[in-house]
Amino acid sequence: MITDGLDGLRDRLAEYYEIGARFTKWRAVITIGDGIPSQYCIDANAHLLARFAALSQEAGLVPIVEPETLMDGDHSIEHCHEVTLNALHSTYDQLARQRVDLRGTLLKPNMVISGKDAAERADANEVAERTLDALMREVPAAVPGIVFLSGGQSDDEATENLDAISRAAEGMNTPWELSFSYGRGLQAAPLQAWGGSAANTEAAQQEYYRRAMLTSAARQGKYTPDMSA
Repeated sequence: MITDGLDGLRDRLAEYYEIGARFTKWRAVITIGDGIPSQYCIDANAHLLARFAALSQEAGLVPIVEPETLMDGDHSIEHCHEVTLNALHSTYDQLARQRVDLRGTLLKPNMVISGKDAAERADANEVAERTLDALMREVPAAVPGIVFLSGGQSDDEATENLDAISRAAEGMNTPWELSFSYGRGLQAAPLQAWGGSAANTEAAQQEYYRRAMLTSAARQGKYTPDMSA
């Protein structure tokens, strides 16, 4: 699967800047399955991410680079680790070729995690260990920040894994800030509470506030499961 959209992007970015945008994001989807991803798929997506980033910086915008290895499937965490390393390596090789200034970028990666249908899924501590290993090996120190996606994890899993990564990173002297850029991990519970009814607006707002506070605690390595009760 390849993300299209480079044609005409330069002109669109100039328009977005004029109407107030300052950040952009491009998501490349990498699926693990029988015989996939191919090296061509990884390299093609990395090239597109790099071209998007170069064009964004040319327009005065900060590119958020998102090579996402999906958790769909029954693959092991070891397989996810291997594919994530490959995707990050190719992405930063292409960013260098396009002369992107990494100091003006953010990385939005997946966590290294077992497939959601795997018979035995790795715990949060192993997720943290393998995720930080991949990042330390492949993400240059010039990158100022890494903002994790929740990637289809449940609310609690996304929070627990972020907390474990944050705690493990404390003693590693990581060169970049670690944070989150969650969509579903923040929005799913509030949307369920809201249910499309104006009468539920306040309940939905409170649920959003709760999810934000829990995720913020996890980003600081201060989350405990009893907070979710």
